[in-house]
Amino acid sequence: MTASPHMRDLARRLLTYEAGAGKTCEPIEFPTLRVYEKLRKGLGEFAGVAGFQSLASRALVLAKTEAPSLSTVRIAADGALQGFEQGVDNSECSIEGDKDKAAEHPVSERGVILISRLFGLLLIFLGEALTLSLLRITWPGAALDDCNSENGRKA
Repeated sequence: MTASPHMRDLARRLLTYEAGAGKTCEPIEFPTLRVYEKLRKGLGEFAGVAGFQSLASRALVLAKTEAPSLSTVRIAADGALQGFEQGVDNSECSIEGDKDKAAEHPVSERGVILISRLFGLLLIFLGEALTLSLLRITWPGAALDDCNSENGRKA
């Protein structure tokens, strides 16, 4: 079972947003690491280190079924993502749509998978309103308001 298209879209939006905020010459994995660390900080304050570590570990297990290249990745006891930079195949880079935008702000497909799985678990445990509220607080400049929710409503 794969992550929902809505969660993938949301993950892709935030990764693309972070890619645009970073240096254009940095590795494609950096936006994923920045999104992950911001989530770790925000959710760590809300759910505690152990709570976030547990959630992230489950998201990683689910993501590995879709992206075997995540097999080298681990979640540390403090919730930090370890080994994500290893085994990167730059051919996994993609942004749906305009190829010029993809070259300008590439994101890792395995990053989209991991973050979308994390978002999916947040949606299950926190609900849509609280999850989107957390994301809006963490990324106040990102365009999250035009994402359609799972129910077909504006999020």
